[in-house]
Amino acid sequence: MARAKNRGYQQTLTPTDTIRRWRLGAYIRLSKEDLKKGKDDSNSVKNQRDLLGDFYRRHMNEFESAVEYVDDGHTGTDANRENFQRLLADVMSGKINCVIVKDLSRFARNYSDAGSLIDNLFVQMGVRFISLAENVDSYLNPDSVSNIIVPITNVMNDNYCYQTSKKIRQVFDYKRRNGQYIGSFAPYGYIKDPKDKHQLIVDADAAEIVKRVYSMLLQGSSKRAIALYLNEHGTPSPTAYRRKKGLPVSSAVADDPMWGARMIHEILTNPIYTGDLVQGRRRVKSYKVHQIEAVPEEEWVRVPDTHEAIITHETFDKVQALLVRDTRTSPKGREVHLFSGFLKCADCGKSITRSQSGKNIYYACSTYKNRSRTACSMHSIKHNRLEAAVLFAIQYQVNTAVSYSELIARINSAPLKKSQSHRLNDQIAAKEKELTRITRYKQSLYQDWKDGEITQQEYRDMKADYERQAAELADVLARLNAERAELANGVDKEHPALVAFAKYQSIETLTREILTDLVDHIKVYENGNISVHFKFADEFRKIAEYIEINTTDTAEAG
Repeated sequence: MARAKNRGYQQTLTPTDTIRRWRLGAYIRLSKEDLKKGKDDSNSVKNQRDLLGDFYRRHMNEFESAVEYVDDGHTGTDANRENFQRLLADVMSGKINCVIVKDLSRFARNYSDAGSLIDNLFVQMGVRFISLAENVDSYLNPDSVSNIIVPITNVMNDNYCYQTSKKIRQVFDYKRRNGQYIGSFAPYGYIKDPKDKHQLIVDADAAEIVKRVYSMLLQGSSKRAIALYLNEHGTPSPTAYRRKKGLPVSSAVADDPMWGARMIHEILTNPIYTGDLVQGRRRVKSYKVHQIEAVPEEEWVRVPDTHEAIITHETFDKVQALLVRDTRTSPKGREVHLFSGFLKCADCGKSITRSQSGKNIYYACSTYKNRSRTACSMHSIKHNRLEAAVLFAIQYQVNTAVSYSELIARINSAPLKKSQSHRLNDQIAAKEKELTRITRYKQSLYQDWKDGEITQQEYRDMKADYERQAAELADVLARLNAERAELANGVDKEHPALVAFAKYQSIETLTREILTDLVDHIKVYENGNISVHFKFADEFRKIAEYIEINTTDTAEAG
């Protein structure tokens, strides 16, 4: 009998051959909140390692290799954990095809992340997923993954993080509004009070450096020049200083022993040095998205006078005014030029830039020089002429302030003062008349609509327009009435505007500090003329009106 043809291949399997051998990835995570609970907590790294190790030993014949991945001190809502990402990379490359965790919350507390990985990616790639606490094993019991317990647990883990984040934000907000400092590290120039970590006290040595930084900027040094000066004089950077003093240092800050312009900028723009606590300037986007975003200034939490000031409010405001000006220097330059950031073209409004030809220094319109000679003209003026003209204008304004102070002293010493402004009274009367007219028009609209003279849409549009006009008039009237009330109360000879100018009675040369204190901007015209626009312009106008009213009254009485 002929042998039958072998039509297929058949292999006899032994019991050991039927067992699939897995490449195991054991994932362990401990959050910062877990860390605060103590090392013996059930979620500690040691506890998780012991549980996963016990499982591995009891099922060792199922695995051909095992790798441990640990993220210590990382929240489960953030998928950008270093070793979590390393685990996923090893899964994608095929190095790992089995993932085990103590419980689902250790893997991820973000519901969408957990579901996407467990239900989709791992299933598509044939990756076995084991969670001991929930008795989940996608290989031995595929239904355990799709069981309702898994998504419910993931949702509960997610909601736990949401509630925790909400409570933490509420506590932080309460502390901020009560003037408690909640930062992990005290800003340079301060240390945390050993008796109360929510209070700041001055660090004398660092505070002197902060004062020097502000002083140098006001005297004309650029931020780059200040950094160079501190480095050349061996002054340790904020991070190096903290390490030297044995103070805590943030791991997120670069360990740079040298000063840089960015460090100087952070010191110059931090209002905490004025003694006011300003917090909440940055925030995490959400409990799921751990990106830091800037908070609009109107939402910052400000509490005044919570700690000792290093810098006065006046000095801080001067510095902020300087920082918004265009005060760039040449790559090798250290000092900001005298008029840098103060000059504007009278025609195009752009900045006037400085140039030097030999020993001659002159200024010209930046539009004309750098963009187009047809868009604007040169508006050139020599430095010596500009400096002399500005100095004369300031001296004149200083003399005016001094004379105003003397006149006000005489007016205020008189028994009666006339403080009514015909200009203000006329303006207020005119605005009140206009508001009455607008109100009357608005009231008649409804009857016009009912009588069929206008449509409903016309009624709505006209009503909205009249309401807008009435609101604008109300704002103007409020401002005018406030100005009239201020005028009626009189003017003190120690008015801040007068004091600001009077302190420079002996001025003979210009400095950056004088310009910063007194000048808003300087316009340069094509014919070489200039106009100096001083700070306190509105205040000077009101003072002049007060003097005019009362001196006219005195003259008439005489």
